[in-house]
Amino acid sequence: MDIIILTGMSGAGKSQAANFLEDMGYFCIDNLPPMLLPELTKTFLKGQGGEGFGISKLAFVVDIRSNDLLRGVGPALQELDALGCPYRIIFLEASDDVLVSRYRQTRRRHPLSDGIGLSESISKERALLQGIRARATHTIDTTMMAIPALRDELFRIISDDGDNTRMKILIMSFGFKYGIPADCDNMYDVRFLPNPFYEPELKLLSGKDDAIGRFLENYPETKEYLDKQTELLVYTLPFYVREGKARLVVGVGCTGGRHRSVYLAENLAARLNEQGYKAAVFHRDINKDPRYSVKPEDSATPGV
Repeated sequence: MDIIILTGMSGAGKSQAANFLEDMGYFCIDNLPPMLLPELTKTFLKGQGGEGFGISKLAFVVDIRSNDLLRGVGPALQELDALGCPYRIIFLEASDDVLVSRYRQTRRRHPLSDGIGLSESISKERALLQGIRARATHTIDTTMMAIPALRDELFRIISDDGDNTRMKILIMSFGFKYGIPADCDNMYDVRFLPNPFYEPELKLLSGKDDAIGRFLENYPETKEYLDKQTELLVYTLPFYVREGKARLVVGVGCTGGRHRSVYLAENLAARLNEQGYKAAVFHRDINKDPRYSVKPEDSATPGV
């Protein structure tokens, strides 16, 4: 299990960092009293019936909001060590001037501001967090850091893979006769390809059947179109990642969403996966026409 303990100065960007970790697939728990860390970790490891909950990435946000409870960090980390669970501590900090400026801009109340000024609250917090800061495996200074730079630094710290894994891609086939999907970022119209629907022996098949593939591959424009679209996506995907996009939905449409779009979507996803991206396929309309028999495997929705 991959465990991250996210901590640091109030106003240094922990909330934004937690959002980024969620986008990267972590189950985040905010403002956790440290003494609960070992028990929660055991719970997620064992789950129901000892088989776990299917969650392999955990992120716990621990900071001064827990106040006196923060003293339990040391014993909690010792228990995690005894469990044999590896973890990383990411500590976010910023200069006092920047923290004061951020609090003034947001008009938020500092957790330690009862009876003392903002600057004194920040100094007190810095002193209280010295122990956990000393144990941090990674320290990020957000003083002069823009939000996209924080996202990139977090990904650099936690990622064992290349940039290709930063964004999940869903290739969705659909039929124009049933309407255009509302959540598509890019949309491709493949109705220019010959329609297997008009071939009696192919009509009841779907784009997941080999016979449909052989039919479409008889036309050179099928492969040429796949080559060009793959090349365009591989070119543009790194720029989507650079702009912080965590999920891209590509719609591939034909008339009924059963033959051409299904074949193209399957092949486009396979090509992207070969390039190291995480692409899944969803066939929205493959069984919409009541003349076709429903195959359970055709209607499965991927976990993206």
